[in-house]
Amino acid sequence: MKNFSSSQFNYRLSIPEPENHLLEVKLAIADWQAEFIDLKLPVWTPGSYLVREYAKHLQDFEATDATGNPLSWQKISKNHWQVKYASNSDHPKDTTIKIRYRIFCNELTVRTNHIDRTHAFLTGAAVFMYVTEYQQQPYTVEIGEIKDTWQIATALPALENATNTFYAKDFDTLVDSPLEIGIHQRYEFTVLDKPHSFVVWGQHNADMQRVVKDTAAIVAVEAEIFGGLPYDRYDFILHAGNGFGGLEHKNSTVLLYNRLGFRKEESYLQFMNLVAHEFFHTWNVKRIRPKALEKFDYDNENYTSSLWFSEGTTSYYDQIFPLRAGLYDAKHYLKLVSKAITRLQTTFGRNVQSLYDSSFDTWIKLYRPDPNTHNNQISYYLKGELVSLLLDLLIRSKTNNLRSLDRVMQIMWERFGKEEIGFSEAELHEVIEKVAGADLSNFWNDYLYGTKELDYNYYLEPFGLELRTSRQDIPFTGMTLKTKNGLAEVEKVEFGSPAQKAGLSTGDMVIAIAGIRITAENFSDRLRDYASGETITVTTFQQDLLHTVEVTLQDPVCNHFDLVQITNPSPNQELNLKLWLSIES
Repeated sequence: MKNFSSSQFNYRLSIPEPENHLLEVKLAIADWQAEFIDLKLPVWTPGSYLVREYAKHLQDFEATDATGNPLSWQKISKNHWQVKYASNSDHPKDTTIKIRYRIFCNELTVRTNHIDRTHAFLTGAAVFMYVTEYQQQPYTVEIGEIKDTWQIATALPALENATNTFYAKDFDTLVDSPLEIGIHQRYEFTVLDKPHSFVVWGQHNADMQRVVKDTAAIVAVEAEIFGGLPYDRYDFILHAGNGFGGLEHKNSTVLLYNRLGFRKEESYLQFMNLVAHEFFHTWNVKRIRPKALEKFDYDNENYTSSLWFSEGTTSYYDQIFPLRAGLYDAKHYLKLVSKAITRLQTTFGRNVQSLYDSSFDTWIKLYRPDPNTHNNQISYYLKGELVSLLLDLLIRSKTNNLRSLDRVMQIMWERFGKEEIGFSEAELHEVIEKVAGADLSNFWNDYLYGTKELDYNYYLEPFGLELRTSRQDIPFTGMTLKTKNGLAEVEKVEFGSPAQKAGLSTGDMVIAIAGIRITAENFSDRLRDYASGETITVTTFQQDLLHTVEVTLQDPVCNHFDLVQITNPSPNQELNLKLWLSIES
């Protein structure tokens, strides 16, 4: 409970008719003295780097004085409302401005609002307006009219002597504290003497006892790196629905997972990787932040080149921590890494976009895929994960396993995270090089700023591992097909491939090869009838016009990469592998 006397900014949220997906918002701003008040709604939410235009869902805006007299207002830009409040003599002694608006909430993701007859999930950035010069002021949020059977879950502390009312010390905290209101189940557990809970909405097939047990183990191994937990309590908000995603917050996280995706072991373990990823953001991102994200600009893109570390390194650890916690063994872990390498090495964009550029351009590229994405982009999550893997192996090799990437995280926490001081790119590199005891200029030039192929085997060799490749058993066309409306649609066309040279494009409908009908399902089998160097005729509908083109097949390409142990590893290689992957003797 929070004992707090008053706040200048007081919100009241009501959901009188959840079936219409509308959230009713009232904001009372006390003691306003200026002639104008400028209210803004954020255009993005921290942790999800895309301008999402939350204002498009706002409607029915109005402003009045304390007695209900309407105030004139105008919209200045897409997310900016200006209200005119004349001299005090024109208004009652109570100098409160009252703002009302409604938000349409019918998009179930971890970064948007969703209301239906069973619950309301509210993302702060998509709900709460702010006044720029008052972002450091405290806010209160009262949950007004909701169904009698609904419960409230939020990381915000509740106010003493007030019903369903919560407190945020500033606007950043308000944005960072999602609200789950409705019919849900709560599962409490304790780690390092601090309370945690799973708040679960939706029907599902999860064994929640196992989920809680495994989550507690992950929390413990992550806390071990940093010497404890940096919060008083923590909530895992799980939406069991359709889809996949997670969004981190300082004292909570929101998870979206397939409601029937918990029974199969591989799918269950993928969920635990998601839990490990979002929870590691408790430190890396929420407290250890790039300088560009030290203070959030909610009006514009916040550019940083360090998302490869903030997200990619977190992706590396989200597979390491369940291993350390005993949720799976080293064999499963190496299988996950093999899949990641395969994804990167079969993405042509790795030859075009650097990891640095991928981080910087996330605002216009990563979350906005187009037909050319495969050819000119890579994900900073994916390549960042693998670059972090190489850095961990490099540090371990150069220090004879005395240090690892864990030590980098510890120093970043001590220098930047505890006080929430943003780090610069140069400072990050300095810390990593200090831990490695080496100048890594060539590493950065090749793998961060450049597009040189990652030399996996060089870094794997001291650990007795090597990367083995296998080729497709069919000639290479450079295109993949998917079924759409019963037809085979071109999903991807690789740059410089036989398909592209023949004029085939994403979205074309392939109907025949050599005059015989083709489907997405039998495409590979049909190619087995031909050899490299042969030319086949491919008939398509392109922009609804019938075309037949000639495609000259090339040699099969490598499409699968496996991490395997070398034959007869040395005792030192075996020891290095055991120390890295926590393998028991």
